[in-house]
Formats: sequence, structure tokens, C-alpha cells
Amino acid sequence: MSTEELLACILSKHPELSRDDIMERLENEKKRMGGLVSEETLMRVIAAEFGIETQESKALAPVLLMKDLIPSLNDITVVGRVVAVFSPKTFVGKRSGKFASLLVSDKSSILRAILWNDKSNLIESGKIKSGQLIRFSHGYTREDRNGNVELHLGEKSEIEINPQHANAKDYPTISRFATKIKEITTAHRNRRINVVGTVKELYAASSFSRQDSSSGKIMRLVLVDGTDAISVVVWNEKVDELEKTLRKGIRLQIVNAKVKKALSDGVEVHVDAGTYVEPLASEEEFVKIGSLKEGLSHVNVRGEVVSKPMLREVKTSKGELVKLVSFELKDETGRIWVSAWRQHADPAKDLKTGDRIIIKNAYVRKGFSEQLEISTRDATSITFVQENDD
Repeated sequence: MSTEELLACILSKHPELSRDDIMERLENEKKRMGGLVSEETLMRVIAAEFGIETQESKALAPVLLMKDLIPSLNDITVVGRVVAVFSPKTFVGKRSGKFASLLVSDKSSILRAILWNDKSNLIESGKIKSGQLIRFSHGYTREDRNGNVELHLGEKSEIEINPQHANAKDYPTISRFATKIKEITTAHRNRRINVVGTVKELYAASSFSRQDSSSGKIMRLVLVDGTDAISVVVWNEKVDELEKTLRKGIRLQIVNAKVKKALSDGVEVHVDAGTYVEPLASEEEFVKIGSLKEGLSHVNVRGEVVSKPMLREVKTSKGELVKLVSFELKDETGRIWVSAWRQHADPAKDLKTGDRIIIKNAYVRKGFSEQLEISTRDATSITFVQENDD
């Protein structure tokens, strides 16, 4: 169905709306997506939100699982959960440009996606983040130098963040594909794996000189996961990226690391430019407010409410009207604003200044005026501190 046909269907089913209402909504969606999604696709999404089912909207569901992809496919659609995001890089040659890559997963496998030129702006601007669901349309597949399939997104491709028809339950987190440390053997040598564990020992970074007189950096740590321990070696730019974040006791999610033979017997895990490392809070670990950083997920904090909660209704990028309660929280290390969304808004609005609370399984992002804030998700819990919790 064309844009005009979809518009007519919406107005027929919802006479309380005007043509201008729908077109204003369409223009807002076009601006939000930065021109990366066609007008017709956006109108199908809007129509679906108003209860208009079309053959095209039903066809939005992915056809192929990631494990079924082979090289040289064209015009394909893939939906997955972002599990790793890598910074854009530039290249110079007959045709100069830039690209960025990310890893996405569905229930079957993990896939590397390459975003070329303007598409990489979604990563550079921070619009694409680890944990989001994402739909890639009109992509094509290629084989990388190691024989693995990659998805490429070029000028004609479309990228939709948090797609309307995707069911989050169908797209697990990277933990589904993590290898237990006890299971990492010499059979994994030179293969890429994912591992989740806690830093048991951490050794200071050091510099070294290569044969070409250039310099590099190396840092070692010991990771444990309840089944065994393994040495992890961090190289070069990843040392700079992680040196200030890593500490003993922190849980790490390491994606796409390489297994190599250790200097002694056994194997070790190497973190290089193609590896993604995300700090995670354990279920019982509480993070001090002064230590919070943008991008931390599954965060647990405790503190005192220091401002009266403010309740308001806000319209999401999908046009959904939801409740939001904002209040400020403090501990002995600092203060931070908390945004309690949807089902968390009603209990949060009844909080009082001086109440001491525990927030579990939240995440940290930049909110109003680029200030850090704690934001709730479906799995977040907000409870009062009991006397025996101190």
C-alpha cells in the first residue's frame, strides 16, 4: 500500500484524527530516523500503531536466522540485539570514506554488521547502543578474510532502532553465547569466543617496543566465573580504553576475544581491537554514585532521595504516551538524577525526601543537559532500605 492509501486507512478507522495530525507525526519520525528509513516504511509503522494491518507490515518479520546467512546474498533483512559497538574508522584510497561495525545476535548466532559512510553516523552519534534491538533492511552479505559471513549496510540500506514488530524475548543477550572458562581448551586456539566473569587479579599495564621501533601496551588480568580461572591479555588501544575502568572484583562481559596458547601450559584469552568489553555489576554489587559512568548496565545503587519526585507524561519516539517520574538521589560520593519510567513511575511518585532506597538492574545514560542519570528498565526494582540492609 502507498503512503496515501495507508493515510486513508488510518483516517477511516480514526475519524478523530486529521490528515495534518498524521503528516506531522510522519515528519517527526523522518527527522528522528535521519532519513535512513523510507517514508512508506515509516507510514506502515505508524499505521500498525493505529491498528491498521497490511501485508507489507506482516512482511517486516525477519525471514532468515543469522546462522542461515551465506555470502553473496542481496536485499536481505536481519533483526538482532546489539551486543557490541565499535568506533568508526576512516579509509583513504580511490574512494575515501568511513565505516563502523557492531555485533548483533538472534537466538541462533552472532553476526558482524558493517555500516558504511553516512550509516556509521548512527554509531558515532551514540544512537546505536549495546542492548538495543535493531532491524537492518536491504543489506547484503560478504565473506570476511576468516571465512565468516558479514552483513553490509550501504547507501540503499535502512536501519531501524527498536523496531515495532520485534519481540525482545526472541533476541537473547550475549550470555547465551558465552563459553564457560572450564570449557576453554586448546581446541579453541585462534578462535573467537565470548566469556563472562569477575576480575580476580589485575596487573599494571606496561609498554614495549616492536621491531619496527613503534611502541605498544599490554595489561594482564585473571578472570574467574565459578568454573575456573583464565589469564586475559589486553593489548594496545584496549589498554587505554579499559585501564581506568578495570578493578579487582568487577564483572566483565568480553565479546569476540581470541584464544591463544599461553606462555606456560594451557591457553589464555586475548583482548584486541576486534574485542568488545563491557563492565557489568553483579547481582549483589552496589556501585557508588560517584563511580557511575555512561553506558553501565545492570547497575545496583543505594542512596537517599533528596528531591520531591516529579510526575509527568511524555511522548516517546514511537508516539507512545508514558509516565515518567524524576527525582534526585545521593550517597556519600555524589548525586544523580533518576528517571523512573512506566510501571516504575507510580511507586516512585510516592517517595519522600529522606527516604532511603535500593535500585537494582538499572542503567546509566546521559539525559537532560548531557548530565548522567540512572534510568529504569522493565527488570529494574526500586525498594526501601531496611534496617538490616546497612
